[in-house]
Formats: sequence, structure tokens, C-alpha cells
Amino acid sequence: MISTFLFSSMEITLKLAGSVFNPIQLNFIRFLIGGLVLLPLALRSMKANDLHIDRKAFASFALTGLLCVIVSMTLFQLAVVYGKASIVAVLFSSNPVFALLFSYLILHEKLSRSSLVSVIVSTIGLLVIINPFHLSNGVGMILAVLSAITFGFYSIISRKVSKNRHFNGVTMTCFTFILGSLELALLMGLSHLPIVAQLFGHSSLAKDFVAIPYFAGISASTILMILFIGIGVTGIGFATYFMAMERSDVSTASLVFFIKPALAPILALILISESIVANTWVGIVVILLGSAVSFFGQRADEQKSAMATTGYLQTVETEGEAADIIDAAHRKQILAQLAARRAALGQNLQNSKFQKQTHSTPY
Repeated sequence: MISTFLFSSMEITLKLAGSVFNPIQLNFIRFLIGGLVLLPLALRSMKANDLHIDRKAFASFALTGLLCVIVSMTLFQLAVVYGKASIVAVLFSSNPVFALLFSYLILHEKLSRSSLVSVIVSTIGLLVIINPFHLSNGVGMILAVLSAITFGFYSIISRKVSKNRHFNGVTMTCFTFILGSLELALLMGLSHLPIVAQLFGHSSLAKDFVAIPYFAGISASTILMILFIGIGVTGIGFATYFMAMERSDVSTASLVFFIKPALAPILALILISESIVANTWVGIVVILLGSAVSFFGQRADEQKSAMATTGYLQTVETEGEAADIIDAAHRKQILAQLAARRAALGQNLQNSKFQKQTHSTPY
């Protein structure tokens, strides 16, 4: 529930902070802080599993950092600035739908019936919210959808790296955040070059990429907001999400993406007075239905897998007990045969001695 509340309040706090900070700068600060918050958990996990970061692992984290922090989360932050926080929250919550599609295309995982239904229903919900025939505030919506798509792609690449390198979710997320924020820091340095101002200084959206500050704007009045975004939403939010996944199961942890589309608009309505139009409510309900299909389908698959594993273990245990009985009987039979042979050899030896004694006695 902690991660659900923190993730649901993410767009609202970023919307409020966006009026003070450059969106790219805010992206850099929150992921740098979030990565450092997760670092002790990641190092402890690596030590427990005897894992190290070599060149290949470093390159993998650089790739996931690029996809997550620089591409997806930059699009996400811009969507929050130029769109409604409530709509961005709902649209971004559809990222598991795109992750399912990328898992099919990249990892060649089979789409279950529930997953396919979830993809179709959630896509309909997205179209209802976007309302392409009467598109208003299109920039924010398009950026939010692009952010969800790229985050779904990042999720699959991260899963592939995690599987190949044996890093858990906390470790992957921690070093993705840290490497991504460092890469973003380099790009922020390039934004101060005069040629960047000449190329991007004429568009309101592109101006966000010119002369990006690092820590300007942090003061006594804004430090609590920055700490809440960096430590609370980004650090503790992801930490509690992965802790829930480790202590329960994937479907239970994914409840955050099931509840967020409903909770985030309500929080936005209460805290920043964002109005929600009728088609958005309809789209939210449709997306919730799609999420419900995915959630309960995933839960059913996990239960089937658990039952199959339990049945297999019981079969192995039963077969093992039977094998032990057979082995014991077999050993008993072999020992009896050896005893019989030993007795026969002893008898033959006695007969041989008797015969020798008989043949050596004079008549």
C-alpha cells in the first residue's frame, strides 16, 4: 500500500515541482537521489549472491539507464508539465500492456488468453481517454503514451539483462537510476553549448533542453518537496514495490498498477483541483477492466504453476520413497545371494579339502 500511494502521488508532486524546476533537471535530481537510496539494498543483495559489476554489466546498466531515465522518464516528465497529471498517471499505468507486447516480440514469450484480452481492452481504454477524433491537449497525451511505450520496452530489456546477469529487481533498478542520471548529467552539460541554444531555443517545448541547470532552485522552501520526490516517490516507492514482490508474488506487487489509474485522478482532483471529463472516467473504467483481466489471469497462472510444482514435488517424494523401498529390498536380496554364495563356496571348500584328504590317504 505504501508503494501504491507513493506511485499514485508521483505525477501530482512532479506537477507541483515542475513550476519551480526545469523538467530535465528534476528528472536528474530525483533519479540520482532514488538510486542512492536503493544503493545499500543493492549492495547487500550483490554481496549475498556473490555478484559483481564487470564491463558487460556496466554496459547493460548504461543501456537500461538510457532507456529508462533519459528516454522514458524524460518523456514522462514533459508529459506531466504539458498535460494533466491525472491523465498522465492513467496513460502511463498502461505500460505493462506494452511490456506484454514487447515480451512477445523480443523474448518470444507466449501471450496467454488473459494477456491478449487485457491488451485489447486496455488499448480501447487508452483510445477513449485520448479521443483522437476530438484531440485536446494532444502534446501531453502523446508524450505520456510514448513514455508508457518506451517504459514497457525498458522493462523487457531490464528483464532480459536481469535473467542473463542474475541481478534482482532492486539491483537492476538502483544501477539503472544511477547510470541513467550520470548519463543525463553529461547531456545536461552539453545543453550549455551555444549551438544547442541556436537549435532548440525557438520552441517552447525545446527550450527545456537549453542550458539545463543541475541544482538551481533548491532552497529551504523546496528542499522538502525534492526529498519527497527523490527519497519517497522514487527511492522508497520502488524499494517497497520490490520488497512486496519478494515477500508475496508478482501479481500482488503489480496491484500498484491496478489501483493507480483509479487513485491518481482522485488525488489530483483533491490536491490540485484537476477536473476530469466524462470520457476520461470511461477510459479509466475500461483500463481498470483490462488491468483486472491481466491481474486475475496472472494470479491464476501463478496458482497453476504452484500447484504443478507441488504436485511434481509430491510425485518426486513418493517415487523417492518407493525407490528407497525397492533399493532396500534389492539390497536385502543381494545380501541374501552373497550369503548363499559364501555358504556354497564354504561348502565347496570343505568338500575339496575332504576330497584331497581322501585322495592322499593310502589304501
